[in-house]
Parts: sequence; structure tokens; C-alpha cells
Amino acid sequence: MSTTALLDVFTSTGALLQGHFKLTSGLHSNTYFQCAKVLQHPEHLMEICRLIVSNFNRDEIDTVISPAVGGIVVGTEVGRQMDVKTIFAERKNGEMTLRRGFGLSAGERVLIVEDVVTTGGSVAEVIDLATRAGATVAGVGSVVDRSNGTVKLAERQCSLLTLDVQNYEPGNCPLCKSGVPLEAPGSRTLEKS
Repeated sequence: MSTTALLDVFTSTGALLQGHFKLTSGLHSNTYFQCAKVLQHPEHLMEICRLIVSNFNRDEIDTVISPAVGGIVVGTEVGRQMDVKTIFAERKNGEMTLRRGFGLSAGERVLIVEDVVTTGGSVAEVIDLATRAGATVAGVGSVVDRSNGTVKLAERQCSLLTLDVQNYEPGNCPLCKSGVPLEAPGSRTLEKS
């Protein structure tokens, strides 16, 4: 699938948003990729994940792990297509951790899958978590790389959509200075109901 075709999918599903957004990384941007709106459609989910799998299908992968929340859907489908165990890491007291009985073993080969990478912070935390458990990180796959390939997380890394999307530090954001209302659609701080 070409960059144009994938951008068309984001546009047609209402997943490519324009405005003033606070990203999970804390940065601000005028562009937001709401992958959940694309991945809710099984035909897009399966094709996007098939493309990620095709980049790693020659690797021996034991487990697919994703950071919660955005990476869970894409990670689960990648794991299903690879026919391997699929787990996710989530934050507890601000730290990425394995809960719900999930675990990694020494020597286990993991593929880390994320929906959108901006700074790579969440993926880097999962890499650290896997490494501390003695697992081997076989690679990192993502749907969108907002850094245009400048964020290097692993030796083997692929993103289906690699773009240079403008990000701003909050104190230096022209959208804030112009008074454009700020939205925070990310999942870093989910609220309990």
C-alpha cells in the first residue's frame, strides 16, 4: 500500500485530524492520526497488520508486545497473523509494566508493535521492559512514524506511513499563541469511570 493510499484510508475514515492537539508525548501538533478510527474497520486492520507482518515474517518471533492503549489493537492482529502470543504493557504509577498475568522470559524474541510513533517514548519504555526481563527485541513495527524516520528504536524497524509532521514544545507552540483551543485525544492518562 503506497503512502498516498494509506493517507486516503486515514482521510476516508476520518482518522486524519487537523486542529491543535496535545500528543501523548506532551508535544503539540496541528495534525493528529487517530489510528483507532482506521483500525475499527476489519478490512483496514487486517491489511495494515499484514503489511507490518510482511516486514518481520522471516524472523523468529515468540511474542508480540504493544504499549497500551493505542498499540493493543494493531499488536493483537499482528500477533494473530503471526500465530504467536500477544501481550501489552501498561502504565502503573507512571511506569510501563506488565500486568494481568503477562510475562516475558529470558531469550524470548519479541516484536514491539505501536500505532503511532512521535518521539518513541512508549516504545522505548517497552524495549527497556523487555530487555530487563531478558527478552530479545527482534524489531519494532508501527503504522505511523511522525518523525519521518528520525526516531531510531531498534536495528530492525518499519513504519507503514513515515511523515514529517510538525510538532511543537508546549511553551513554543504557535497554535497556543494564536489561541487555538487545545484537544488531548491521546491515551496517556485514561480516567477511571
